Parts: sequence; structure tokens; C-alpha cells
Amino acid sequence: MRIDAIDKNLVVETEVTEPDLIWFNIEDAPFEICGVKFEEEEGLYTRMPKEAAERVSPGVTSVRRLTTGGRVRFRTDSTYIAIKAVMRNITPMSHMPKTGQTGFDLYRKVEGLEGGREMYYKSFIPPQGITEGYSSGKSTDGKYCDYTINFPLFDRVKALYIGLKKGSHLSAPTPYTIEKPIVFYGNSATQGAVASRPGNSYPAMIARMLDADIINLGFAGKAKGEFPMAEYIATLDMTAFVFDYDHNTPSEQNLIDTHWPFYKKVRETHPDIPIIFMTASNVKLLGNANYAGRGFLFTRREIIRSNYERALAEGDKNVYFVDGESLLEGEMWDTCTVDGAHPNDLGFFRIAQVIGGVLTKALKI
Repeated sequence: MRIDAIDKNLVVETEVTEPDLIWFNIEDAPFEICGVKFEEEEGLYTRMPKEAAERVSPGVTSVRRLTTGGRVRFRTDSTYIAIKAVMRNITPMSHMPKTGQTGFDLYRKVEGLEGGREMYYKSFIPPQGITEGYSSGKSTDGKYCDYTINFPLFDRVKALYIGLKKGSHLSAPTPYTIEKPIVFYGNSATQGAVASRPGNSYPAMIARMLDADIINLGFAGKAKGEFPMAEYIATLDMTAFVFDYDHNTPSEQNLIDTHWPFYKKVRETHPDIPIIFMTASNVKLLGNANYAGRGFLFTRREIIRSNYERALAEGDKNVYFVDGESLLEGEMWDTCTVDGAHPNDLGFFRIAQVIGGVLTKALKI
């Protein structure tokens, strides 16, 4: 017997039947799209331009189509909010919930509630077996406030339409407190593997902590510190830069060859922004002196630490070092991943606390 036949709270709607909805294309004003842009040639939302990605690698060219960090923002008092997502769904991942890989989630910011912090509201849950997108809708209390819809972490979006009740108000969102984005570059954990929903990746959590725009340039398995990627990131107008790609580099020598030039290229065009040197988080390191990969990760950590110390020695007063081994420390540290490497929601929360704290200090918030 299907579990949703036993517990009706687990039923996932397969179509939107709410009456009196007006559908809007998110490309039209007053909606604000952050973190992704529509690419006409491919008919998809992407995280970086095709021509820039092709200078990096075929892998980055492909993975840039996965919409982690994408958001659409708006204000409304509609008593119902629906989405109609046109997608090119990829094969479901074995170790990641569909709500994180393929789903959208809804946040809102209500004046006087939780200090005006953006808070989780509801999820638009994708049904099983979808290949070309889905529709979903949720009721609200009708308060006029800011809403954010987060895009999927590991799937491709061709178009997104938002349905609001006829007669409701719609306007542009309140600007972020930090309007220039914080840019994150790194591996699968940076991209969001394997959060239960889009708003639970650590860059998304930090965006809410600081009320900041973000750009997520996490590329699962493909972030290798290539210099063309550094050249592209250097062109972005940003508030801060966080980079963490050592786990994807094919060798220690490759990390030595790429990490310092990457930092220097970004610093060359952004002389004043905070830059965070981050190393891979791996729960297997904690409480396990015999873990076979310990030396591998320690060596890479020391390469990055030495570059941080070199930057300080050369007079850079706005660089910061975060030791990945410390990210998941604390009570119940062994519950912070799905598979010993990729964080779950608790793991992402702990990472966000550490990185968010460093950014708070660096940006003097």
C-alpha cells in the first residue's frame, strides 16, 4: 500500500486547481531574478555564460545549467501562490531528496516577525516520475510581504511562471541589505549536495543570515581551480568571495599550481573585498585518526593555509582562513552528513554558522 494512502499529509498534488489565478512569467517586471540568467541559445536558466564556461571545461559548461542559488523575489498579498515550472529534469540522485534536487521552496519576510529575517514558509514538492517540470501551489495568510522562491539545487529550469489570486497586489521586492552578491566557488557541497531543499544549502542560509544577494558557483566534481574560472569570477561585481575547491583538484600539485594564481587574479580586480580561503569539510576526519583519507586532506589543507599566510605576509589584511575539519565539530558531529562527505541540513547549518560568522566580522555587520 502507498504511504500517502495511509497518511493524507503525505499526498503530493499533481496539478493546481485553485480558481481565479493569474499567471506571470518571472522574466517580466516587477519580479526580480537573482543568481541565474535566462540563456536564449539553450532555452535554460544558467549560472554563468556559456562562452565563459567553455573556456573552463566541458564539465563546468554542463553543470552551470543546474540552478542552485537561483531565486525569484517579489511582494504580494495573494492568499495563494502557485508555480508552473517548465524543466528538463535529470535522473533522480540516489542520496538526495527530490525536494532538494528538483523542488522549489518558498520563503517570506514579514515586518515585525523574527527581526524581519527571511523565513521558510512552504515547499513546492515535485511529484514522482516528472521529466518536463511540474505545477504546485500553496495557500498563504494574505499578509503583504516579500517572498523568495528558491530554484532547484541539481536540476535544469527552462521557464517559471507564478500564479497569484486575481485582485491581489504585486510589486517589486525590498532590496537586499547587501546588494552586491557574495560569490561562492567550490565543489558539490558548495552547490548544495545533499540538502533536503534549496533553502538549506549553506550559501542560501548565509544569504538569509546576512540579508545578502549571492551567486553560487558550486560545480559538483568539476571545480578544479582553472584559471579561466578565476578570470570570470574576477569580472563579477561582488561584496565578498568564498572559495573551496581543493577536494575536486586531481592532485596536490594541481592545487599548488592553481590556488595562489586564482586568489591573485580575483584580488587584482577586487583589492578591497574579503576573500575567504576554505578547505574541504569531511566528517570522517573527526574522531577517526585512522581514516585513510586523512593525509590526503591534511596536505591540501596545509597548501591552502600556506597561501593564506603568504597573502597576510604580503600585506593583504582582508583574507580569512577556515579549516574545513572544524566546520562540522560539536555535539552529534557524526550526524552531519548523508554519506560521510556530503552535508545534510544539520551539516549545512553548521557550515553556514562558521562562514556566516567570518563574513559578519569581515563585512563589519
